[in-house]
Amino acid sequence: MTIKSTARPVAASARDFLLTDSDFSRVRALIHQRAGIALGEQKREMVYSRLSRRLRELGMSDFTSYLNLLETEKDSAEWQAFTNALTTNLTAFFREAHHFPLLAEHVKNCTAPVSVWCSAASTGEEPYSIAMTLIEALGSRAATASIIATDIDTQVLEKAAAGVYTMEQVSKVPLERLKRFFLKGSGARAGQVRIRPEVAAMVKFDQLNLLDPQWGLKEQFDAIFCRNVMIYFDKPTQNKILQRFAPLMKPHGWLFAGHSENFSQASQPFRLRGQTVYELDSRQAKGGT
Repeated sequence: MTIKSTARPVAASARDFLLTDSDFSRVRALIHQRAGIALGEQKREMVYSRLSRRLRELGMSDFTSYLNLLETEKDSAEWQAFTNALTTNLTAFFREAHHFPLLAEHVKNCTAPVSVWCSAASTGEEPYSIAMTLIEALGSRAATASIIATDIDTQVLEKAAAGVYTMEQVSKVPLERLKRFFLKGSGARAGQVRIRPEVAAMVKFDQLNLLDPQWGLKEQFDAIFCRNVMIYFDKPTQNKILQRFAPLMKPHGWLFAGHSENFSQASQPFRLRGQTVYELDSRQAKGGT
């Protein structure tokens, strides 16, 4: 297929920069190579909006020069900014709520210490929801439970580690949980809440790219949350990641997927247990980290 090289603007209205067809194709190739994200043609406006901020920050005049910088400086810190800019971080406390009662029942039957990996932590709502669920389900056993929370985006991880949220962000959290798991801000923090220290202590945040050849995770997990991430990957990338999850899971560990994700095409080493919940078939598990 021939790629057009015309300098077509994103829209007819005046813009600070031109995003040519060639530039857009390069952006799509680079983010797929770096993070596995498959951007469709309909993401052109989003790409312009997010990356034009980087051009302004760097004082650059065009996308071509910016992309040349990335391609010629493979270890540039700008790669992380580029990835952060093109990563979508839509999250909420107890999002896809049906998963958390299932997690609670699952961990009650697990031997201590219980461990969970949240592989797309974003700004922290998901791993903290997992932590609250473990406390409610395990009681005193939760003291030995741990959650590894990772994300490719370093900016959202900073927000997650801070554990501070607006009242709007916790508006759908039941009052009982708000009182038990959050501290209400006052003074300069009025209108905000902070995760209680005992909840935050259960979660360790770290940067991780699911496309990295080594993940650096040594322990095995009772459950892995990988929700609303795979939709950004093509099928070969999805299958590769699923195979790499298997050796990181304890026998009969559970994998939680997003509501629009279906891993039925990767029947091994997981089998469907319920709505977007998969169980490891340890007899078929193989792969490496």
